[in-house]
Amino acid sequence: MQHKYTRALTLTIIITAGMVLPGLLRGESPNLTASQPGGIKNMSISKTFFGKTPEGETANLYTLTNPTGMTIKITNYGGIVTSIIVPGKNGERVDVALGFDSLELYLKGHPYFGALIGRYGNRIADARFTLNGKTYTLAANNGKNHLHGGIKGFDKVIWKAGEFKNKNEVGIKLAYTSKDAEEGYPGTLSCLVTYSLTDSNELKIHYEASTDKPTPINLTHHSYFNLKGEGQGNVLDHILYIHAGKYTPVDEGLIPTGELKPVKNTPMDFTHPETIGKRMGTVPGGYDHNYVLDDWDKTLKKAATVFEPATGIEMIVLTTEPGLQFYSGNFLDGTLKGKNGKAYDKHGGFCLETQHFPDSPNKKNFPTAILKPGETYTHTTIYRFSTRN
Repeated sequence: MQHKYTRALTLTIIITAGMVLPGLLRGESPNLTASQPGGIKNMSISKTFFGKTPEGETANLYTLTNPTGMTIKITNYGGIVTSIIVPGKNGERVDVALGFDSLELYLKGHPYFGALIGRYGNRIADARFTLNGKTYTLAANNGKNHLHGGIKGFDKVIWKAGEFKNKNEVGIKLAYTSKDAEEGYPGTLSCLVTYSLTDSNELKIHYEASTDKPTPINLTHHSYFNLKGEGQGNVLDHILYIHAGKYTPVDEGLIPTGELKPVKNTPMDFTHPETIGKRMGTVPGGYDHNYVLDDWDKTLKKAATVFEPATGIEMIVLTTEPGLQFYSGNFLDGTLKGKNGKAYDKHGGFCLETQHFPDSPNKKNFPTAILKPGETYTHTTIYRFSTRN
């Protein structure tokens, strides 16, 4: 889900709470390293210096590689995935994630390429919500509405990072404690996010969080994908399938009306594989909509499949979340140039953001996005890559 980019940051991703979170709430430094002795043959992780923030904090870049040659690069600045290189059907290596080669370019402002989004991904109407009788005011950074955690969301902070390996995966754990009243949200929120690359060509993201006051939370991941390769034209010929018979219609500010509307006989219908571009002209502004995933029960289920015929790359998205925001890169306009120096033109990438529904704090009929003290927020998302003809 997007809007014109601001000076801010926003594969499988998993977030889990775990035993580390109570310590985080007390301000303790967690042990984030869990490497196995001796390492894993053909699975590797390396760390390099990526740059300094204006505040003088160090950002590092972590490179994860598995036996097939799949490579993922992640920085602890904003939890940004800068690169996802996967094999194509002819053995070529294709970077399918839009992004930059330097921290400096991320700091200049971009539309949340590859970023970790929080406290609340997507929009909150009129930049406010009421919880337990008290109204909380947030930053209005998307017209009159609040978007992706505010002026300095989780996409623009340095996360504490630690590396790990186990039998079938390699990755990093990222920890961040968001203070009470940060960006207007109540409660001290302690988060632990695990990014891992598996030997089955999966990017896993697991999220965990705990709080000392009731607070909205909706963490998500914001990679822009192009399965032809970043900077290699638009994604309108990608074939998309979304496991959702309903979506949440929106008003002119992209705030849900509160309805759960069937997709059948509308341009929103991807219950059968269809190219992204076939009905684009009938969707004002392009796709930027939340889908209500079928049969949600908080277990890991398939949410979407995307296939690109030229490279033969297929990406399957699995998640434990109730919603999926499909965004078709409507606000990309060619002014940003990526890792290969080519411009990112309109529809040059698509996003599939697993999430709770937009504006859930103000919509009582939506699944709740409120985390209470003593509870643990968890969410897992997997981006699984393969090839076929």
